[in-house]
Amino acid sequence: MSLVLVCLLELPHAWAQHAEEAEQLPVLGVKEATRRILSQASPEYPVLAKVNYIQGRVRVQLVISAAGTVVSAHVLEGNPLLATAVLNAVHGWRYHPYVVAGSATAFITSVEIRFMLHIKKLDLNPKQAESDFGRQVKPPEVLTGRKETHSADPLVRMRLLVSAEGKVIDSEILKGVTPEIERARKIIEHWSFRPARWGTLSVPWYLDVDVPVDHAPVQAGLGSPTGR
Repeated sequence: MSLVLVCLLELPHAWAQHAEEAEQLPVLGVKEATRRILSQASPEYPVLAKVNYIQGRVRVQLVISAAGTVVSAHVLEGNPLLATAVLNAVHGWRYHPYVVAGSATAFITSVEIRFMLHIKKLDLNPKQAESDFGRQVKPPEVLTGRKETHSADPLVRMRLLVSAEGKVIDSEILKGVTPEIERARKIIEHWSFRPARWGTLSVPWYLDVDVPVDHAPVQAGLGSPTGR
């Protein structure tokens, strides 16, 4: 198996809402970001992904602090097993500070990592392997924290990456208006989750949820999830 790391130039639409949170930070292109790398340990290929012949690319958006540390990472694309491995790795990466007008400043860059298996006479293509595995996975579930949804409540639809420990390690806004998005993220912090299961094993997996947003204090409750 092998991993290929590539820095990307573009800022995809899926992360447009994160740009405001990043205070319109400069976006570094492939050559400049690569030159600034001090240390960059490769992600480990998850054993469960290898034995199930899961391959493919993971694209991650990084926000780098003025000191050169990775302060946030967001998955733009990728299988949840592979994406979790990348998130675990990139938070330890280090970059040379980016200096603008004599002062170090934070910046945004993107990285693409390709997970590839070199196995002779493998008839199962990557999409089929991933699909076969996905059909065997029981998706994550919301355990507590979700309120009953009323027709008058505005909803923010989110895609969560729930770890094998039942923690939300990444999120993406699928639908919602700007004033409600931050509220939805805070509400999610009060939810607890049962992780996805593959047989007897807990695995990281995506979960799509509708978050009801209002201006009342967040209350605990029970609810049923909508899964990816």
